[in-house]
Amino acid sequence: MDNDKELKGLGGWLILVAIGVILAPVRLLVTYIPMYTQIFSDGTWERLTTVGSDMYLPLWGAFLMGELLYNSLIVLASLYLIYLFFSKHYLFPRFYIALMIVSLVFIPIDAWLLTQVLPNEKMFDPETTKEFVRLLIAALIWIPYMLVSKRVKATFVEHRPALPVSQNAAF
Repeated sequence: MDNDKELKGLGGWLILVAIGVILAPVRLLVTYIPMYTQIFSDGTWERLTTVGSDMYLPLWGAFLMGELLYNSLIVLASLYLIYLFFSKHYLFPRFYIALMIVSLVFIPIDAWLLTQVLPNEKMFDPETTKEFVRLLIAALIWIPYMLVSKRVKATFVEHRPALPVSQNAAF
């Protein structure tokens, strides 16, 4: 039991997890705010979505809005992940793993959808490949850690619902 007390807390390898959890929404916002601001403020959106314009493609608007929605949800989920982490919420490991898997699955789906909008585009350009490999390596390291770490099991225990008392327990 003393070993669990020693392991409980945001220490050890969880320091690296904390850094990643904190930096994730910052990195996303630094990437996406300038990109979407430019698209919606410099006339690009109109050129991409207005029938008859030089850059119009029928699926551009839906593709960009889908990406904007997904990226907004990922930023919100990343902020929620920070809350779960620092409150040592029992759902943190599951939510962390789920968010990592969703992000990993989204990259090839997004790349494929882009080829539906722009058929001449390569599905995996160097930037997409780099992001996919980066996330895959992170998933191969951190998902097993979340599943087997004694520190994770000892730390993320807060807000767990109480087990219902069985009616038969009195007998």
